[in-house]
Formats: sequence, structure tokens, C-alpha cells
Amino acid sequence: MEDVEGLPGSRPRSDSMASTASHSTSGRLLLRQRVVQLLTCVEDLSSDEEIQEEVSRTLNEAFLVCGKRSARDAECFRLHMVTWNVGTAAPPATVSSLLEIDREKPIDLYVIGLQEVNSKILNFINDMTFEDPWSNLLMDTLSPLGYVKLISIRMQGLLLIVFAKQVHIPFIRDIQASYLRTGIYGYWGNKGGVSVRMSFYGHMICFLNCHLTAHMGNANQRVDEIEHILDTQEFNTSHCPKILDHKVVFWFGDLNFRIADHGMHFMREAINNKRFHLLWEKDQLIMAKKKEAFLREFEEGPLKFKPTYKFDLHSETYDTSGKKRKPAWTDRILWRLKMDTQTAAGEAETEKEEGAQGEGEELEEDEERTLVPEPESSVKLRLESYTTHMSYGISDHKPVTGSFSLEMKKLYNIPLVRLKAEGEWSADQDALITYSILDTFVSSTWDWIGLYKSGFRSYTNYITYVWVKDDEVSVNDEEVQVFLNMDEIPVLGGEFVLCYYSSNLQCIIGVSPPFQIQESKAAIEEGMASENLNGLDNTTILGPNQDF
Repeated sequence: MEDVEGLPGSRPRSDSMASTASHSTSGRLLLRQRVVQLLTCVEDLSSDEEIQEEVSRTLNEAFLVCGKRSARDAECFRLHMVTWNVGTAAPPATVSSLLEIDREKPIDLYVIGLQEVNSKILNFINDMTFEDPWSNLLMDTLSPLGYVKLISIRMQGLLLIVFAKQVHIPFIRDIQASYLRTGIYGYWGNKGGVSVRMSFYGHMICFLNCHLTAHMGNANQRVDEIEHILDTQEFNTSHCPKILDHKVVFWFGDLNFRIADHGMHFMREAINNKRFHLLWEKDQLIMAKKKEAFLREFEEGPLKFKPTYKFDLHSETYDTSGKKRKPAWTDRILWRLKMDTQTAAGEAETEKEEGAQGEGEELEEDEERTLVPEPESSVKLRLESYTTHMSYGISDHKPVTGSFSLEMKKLYNIPLVRLKAEGEWSADQDALITYSILDTFVSSTWDWIGLYKSGFRSYTNYITYVWVKDDEVSVNDEEVQVFLNMDEIPVLGGEFVLCYYSSNLQCIIGVSPPFQIQESKAAIEEGMASENLNGLDNTTILGPNQDF
């Protein structure tokens, strides 16, 4: 048997693969032809109701098979959200219970939205230069557990931070942040909204943290503010530039809606007896949703916890000051799931059928949605818990958390770049990094590869870095090698990873497997103390995306 183009034994393998591909292609072609024939048959179908029902049942079975296949491919991810008006207070000693880090099923994404972070001029300048105390506390808590800070955005007292499990980092792309001021006619950022958007395995998700206007009589202004934020806040992209363009939107924060009309005595009795449902009818946000169509698109879990405002500090006692503010659910977490075109059409048809049923026509149970299979891009979202955490008393607000499960099919599961450390690494010799491009993306001369300690806190937390183009030493059709000088390798060694950062995509698009850097033999022989080493064991190098 002859080899093909000098590749020994390639011909049988090629024939086998071609045969399999041919069968697959012909099978799909046959299915398409049958579907076209089915459309013609439906047009000419007899008016006999029994025949129509039989065809309908057969189609239901076919769509059920497609749906089961799609469900098998879907994966479940867990998201934990926190909103807390911290009242300019310093962080508590721990937030472990707030983040529920001991839960049996680990979290994939953490989203923390804070309001009224201390923004006095000296604090604000310091926080803009370095990490603020709240971000440091959250990173200290989550990074040892394998979470990396993806992004954060600060607008005066509003702070939004997103963390992800390191394993997800290469699959979270198109990350951007935005903000909009609504305080003092839009010129002051004490009120407004900060947002982060991202592509999570190909599904567009947006998180919006808001602090809206206060006081009982300003309910309409609060509605106007959120409508203005949703309409005008934009991201610098042509794909999903507006908040409501995203597949999933989470809207949360100190929304400042109050409980109207009820007297203090009635409210306290309802709260003390845990009869929270008696207060729902007069909750301003629930009432606003009945009037405003855009608010009805957002869902919220039942308010089966105590109103989260206003408390005496370091207590579970509602306001005993001279103002005696009424309790209110000011701190909320809502979400909006954008319907696929097919799903929307299905629901419209369902409403039509339900209307017909109300006029006496019968409708078989669960019949309305079986004919439309869910597209691959669909996302299912389920609220698992929605509660407050009464033990935290540094503010007059109690924090609120919401845990969600996101069921979706990964639209991509291969990183854009694969990279690895070649050979044994130590500060006694120069090192090589090898990377391969696995999928197309627009690279840049500003792309870089960072060396990180395992358990790194954020993408700016690198030990050192190399420019992908400037430090390139060899290239072939499959791999590129990049040079790292021995003087930049940590002397004490330890466990590290390499990350490829795309300047155009503004995110990490590849992470290497963990590897060991050996302790420098020269350092051991000379008995050098750690404080006299080259300083590269700490993040002290000013490089890309760092501002000290």
C-alpha cells in the first residue's frame, strides 16, 4: 500500500475518517430532505383529526429526542451574589459565612456589589492607587480557594467585584465595565449604577449594581433612575452594547424601595411573627412592577426574610433613633432572562391557547411547549436561595445574598491558547515557554505571558512577564517559544502557572498546568536570606495593566 504524500500508513486512517464523515454528512442531508418533505405533507394533510393527532404525537417524540440530547450536553454552574450597603464602615474580620464558602456544592462565580464604601477624598485616592480594604478582604478569602478576581469597578461609594474559579478563566471573555451617575442631575456618583458584562462560555451575562435615590416619597424617581440606567448605560462594543441586550441580566443593590402606607406597629407585628407576606402588597418595587412593563421583565425570589433596613449598629434591632425609620426591603437581587425568539413565540402561542381555554376550549396539559426544542444558546436559571445575614452589624443595612444555578451548554470548551513551561525551571538558568494557538483571535504586540504563583489573586498579580512578540525565540506552524531570563525567575521557587493575556480581548485566554520552580542552587550554596533575594517573590515589578 502506498503512503500518501510521504505520511506512512496515513491512507487507511484517512479512508476510515472520510467514510465516517461521509456517513454523518449523508445522514444529516437525508434528515433535511425528510423535513422538507414533511412541510409539504403538512400542507396537504387530511382534515381527519385522528391523522393530525398522530402526526403531532410523532413530532412531539422527535422534538423530545432533540431536547434530551440538548439536556445531556448542558452543564450546571453555580453563582453566588452579595449586595450590601456597608455605610462607609471598615470591613469586618471575616465574610466567610456571607460567601458561604463551606457549602457542599462549590460556587463557580462570585459577584459582590457594595454601596457606600468609604469615599472620603483621602480614602478614595488611596483606593484608586492600591486595592481598597474590601477588595483585599475578599481576595484574601477567595484566592486561597482557587478563585481569581476577574474585574472590579468603582464609582465613588459603589463597588462591583467579580470572581471566578481559576478553571473557568480562559472561557470568560469580552469582559467590560461601565458606570452611570444619577446623583445631582447626573454629575455626582453617590447614586447611580456600575456594571460588568462578560461572555461566560459564549453566553452574554451582565451584572448591574445600583444605589438609587433614598426616602419614602421618591419611588417614582427610583423607577425613572433605573429606566434611565438601562436605556443609556453602554459598553464599548457592537455586540450587546446595552444592558438589556445580554442573555442574562442581574440587577441588584440598595434600590431603596420602601414599604408604603402600613403603620409602624403593624409592620413590627408582621415582622416579629414572620408574616412577611402581609407587607408585600405595599412594597414599592412590587407595586411598581405592576405598572411598569420593563420592570415586569425582572424576576425576584419571595421576600421571606426580615426587611434589611434600618438597624441600629451592631444589633438586630430596628431603628431606635429619633427618626425611627420604617423597616424596608431596600436591598434586593433581581434577574432577567432574555427569551430566545423560539421561546418567545412559544409563550405567545401559549397565552393564545390559554385564552382559548378560558373560553371553553380544552388544552392538553404541558402541550404548549413540546413542539419547540430549546436552541443551543438557551440558558436555564434557577434561584436556590435568597436571604439576609443578620449577624453582620457594621452598617444600618443587613447584607442580602442570592444563590443561583445556571444551566447552559458550553458554546466553546477549548481555550484560545495552550501554554506550558518547558523543562525544569530555576533561577540558575534561562527558561522557555511554549504556546499554541488553538482558535483564531486578533493577537497584538502588546500581548504578554505572566508568571503567577498558584492561588494568584487577579490578572495583575503576576511575579514577572514576557512580551509575546518581543521575547519570541522560535516559531513553527504549531508552536511558538518565548524566552524568559533567569534573572526574572523567583529564587525561592514554588508552584506557579503561566497565563496568556490578550491585550485586544482584555482578559486571560490561556492558563498552563501548574508546575514547580526549583529553589536556586546558587542561593542555597551562598546561604542567602529570603529578604536579600532578587525581590521577585513579591509583585513589585511595574508592568502591563499595573498602576502603582
